[in-house]
Amino acid sequence: MGDVRVGVIGGSGLGQLLSDGGDPVTRHTVETPFGAPSDAILETNWHGLPVFLLSRHGQGHLKNPTAVPYRANLFALKQLGVTHIIASGAVGSLRDGFKPRDLVITDQIIDKTTQRPSTFFDETAVHVEFSEPFCPVLRQTILDAANTLGSDELTVHARGCYVCMEGPAFSTRAESLMHRLWGGDLIGMTAMPEAKLAREAEMSYALVALVTDYDCWKSRPATTEGKLDPQSLLDEIIGHLKVASGNAMTLIRKTVELIAERRDTLAPSPAHSALKLGIWSDRAAISPEAVERLRPLWGKYFPAQSTTTTTAEPAPEVT
Repeated sequence: MGDVRVGVIGGSGLGQLLSDGGDPVTRHTVETPFGAPSDAILETNWHGLPVFLLSRHGQGHLKNPTAVPYRANLFALKQLGVTHIIASGAVGSLRDGFKPRDLVITDQIIDKTTQRPSTFFDETAVHVEFSEPFCPVLRQTILDAANTLGSDELTVHARGCYVCMEGPAFSTRAESLMHRLWGGDLIGMTAMPEAKLAREAEMSYALVALVTDYDCWKSRPATTEGKLDPQSLLDEIIGHLKVASGNAMTLIRKTVELIAERRDTLAPSPAHSALKLGIWSDRAAISPEAVERLRPLWGKYFPAQSTTTTTAEPAPEVT
């Protein structure tokens, strides 16, 4: 395909690694119709490809999952020409087979969020196809990269269903058991509406989930005194997160290297034409101001504004 630009969204554990990589960077302070993104976007170059790094929770991890400005983040990356997004995020495991420190290239998602704007198109009817919420082309590239690494210390799962909850509190045990019954494999707080907005922005999007612990469906062993030690548990989770973050960074860099090698033969993502059949509103009825406000997203579907003034015919009366 043509011009490939990769965005990397770092979640818990990976955000700081992105800015500490030692690569030369250019800082972009971007304004969008939806406000400012979580942080300045850092542009660097990996393997000859422009890469744009964004810390989802901002400096100091101050933004909780609901407070993350998802629309501003995705719009800003689109404005910078990003075509592919590799996101990361810490998750709890809902299955014995997904162990702490494992990485999961998720393929499905269940959205339980309720308080987050989940579309760019507040004034028009836009319905994107979302049966496969993560780009299959980009997912396969990540899996190919994982196969080349071949480390005994790196376990990468090729699929997993992510349940995205509102938070910021964690699940009750009853909820955790329910999520398992639903078919969920992982529980997290940030993949939605991020994945949905990426689809609306016609950007290929895939997620590397970092397993930090088992969710509360699984009983944790008590100490010899019969009590759980919360501090020891937290230290253990942070230790898992650090190891998983380092592995994820290695995997993401290798993925970008593969994308660079394949840039001329890389298959187009279905996401890159997501709006082709998704704009259901009468385009002639959409105001020029709305078109221009969101032009980075859907400009290719609207011709340049004509300077000729026309008079619309009145609609026939319905009786």
